[in-house]
Amino acid sequence: MSRMEDEEIRRRKIEEALEVKSLRRIISAYLNYPEAAEEDFRRYETYFRRLPPSHKALLSHLPSKFQKLRWCVSQNSYFIFEMLKAFDPPLDMSQDIDISSEQFVENVSDNHPFSGERNPFPCQCESSSGQMSSLKADELRFEEGGNAVDGSPIAQPVYEEKKTEPLVESNTGNCSIGLAFDKKVCVSSPDWLDPALQLHVPLVDVDKVRCIIRNIVRDWASEGQIERDQCYKPILEELERLFPDRAKGSPPACLVPGAGLGRLALEISCLGFISQGNEFSYYMMICSSFILNHTQTAEEWTIYPWVHSNCNSLSDSDQLRPVSVPDIHPASAGIAEGFSMCGGDFVEVYNDPSQVGVWDAVVTCFFIDTAHNVVEYIEIISRVLKDGGVWINLGPLLYHFADMYNQEDDMSIELSLEDVKRVASHYGFQIEKESTIETTYTTNSKSMMQNRYFAAFWTMRKKPLATTEQSIG
Repeated sequence: MSRMEDEEIRRRKIEEALEVKSLRRIISAYLNYPEAAEEDFRRYETYFRRLPPSHKALLSHLPSKFQKLRWCVSQNSYFIFEMLKAFDPPLDMSQDIDISSEQFVENVSDNHPFSGERNPFPCQCESSSGQMSSLKADELRFEEGGNAVDGSPIAQPVYEEKKTEPLVESNTGNCSIGLAFDKKVCVSSPDWLDPALQLHVPLVDVDKVRCIIRNIVRDWASEGQIERDQCYKPILEELERLFPDRAKGSPPACLVPGAGLGRLALEISCLGFISQGNEFSYYMMICSSFILNHTQTAEEWTIYPWVHSNCNSLSDSDQLRPVSVPDIHPASAGIAEGFSMCGGDFVEVYNDPSQVGVWDAVVTCFFIDTAHNVVEYIEIISRVLKDGGVWINLGPLLYHFADMYNQEDDMSIELSLEDVKRVASHYGFQIEKESTIETTYTTNSKSMMQNRYFAAFWTMRKKPLATTEQSIG
């Protein structure tokens, strides 16, 4: 074996080790969620004990509220643990990782979906505080009948084996329209959930888990219908208008980059499109796969998404209110054949020659500002579209990497809306329709603070190549 071959084998081993460690970090963030919350609750109790007796008397309900918060977090943790048990890692998670932390930090890349560093969520996440430790399976505690956790040992619930018929194939970096495949939810905890394999993760990683919980409301709860009507409905109506004959013959193909938890891609499939969602974040992909492929009934799960912020609450009951998910049973939603989810970085996956001129439509919702280089996004969107294909976009320009400092190997190109449209024109797009839509993103509808976007909404059509060349010339 030559030295070059040896180096290539070593490079591949290091790359796989980094990917395993990155995925462990994401899983560890999920499993550290309850302990991070517990640190917050202990802090609340410490502050309460410092109050003068007269003030404590006025706020005598707070200790009970703190216990209710703990119980709500235990219910969220139960959902998370069931979700992780259903997850089928694409790598051997039990393998030994012979790589130092320093080497990991230096070499890990944001350009694969296992990275724990990149924040793909445009929501504001409350910070946790305190040290975090790994959550063991036998530390998940639940009370029956909705009572607060009192800290006493409680037996683990019995996990029954479930056989499901998955809706979508979740590929990593492989974006052929795939067929569904069979899986089983594990009866016991998979070996890769062994606490010995868990990592200490920064608090920002746990904040991403809290963002995921709020994203579940946006995509998969009745409470999120208002936001879905604001953001998804205009897109769906536009697709229906532009493709009125989609039920006849070969259905049109629609790509949804930045698909998040998959609801928009599913709704597009239900309209009769071959729909493919693309998502970079494994935080998102683990959750979307669970909801899409393992849901047995509508409103099967109950989560408490608003318990992590005491600010701007109208009442404690608003903060503690339950949310049932999903609002629909995905398998019964009427999806069309060919619905799939593809994991990987949009640029790396869809810059492949096999993707040129494949798609009839590209739909981007709160996506284009996730780019390091938005020009590159637009160029690839143009490339993957057929001549005459349409790009429907809705979202702001809250560039996600705009506040990154001292990152020599990183970049953030932040253009105005005017410049974005000019770049789109250069790559052959012609605006057919545009407007501004006022909307929110993962907002608590009962909060005293509502962050609103005035999002750009447009339909652009890719002009045929000959026309494009003439206009540029």
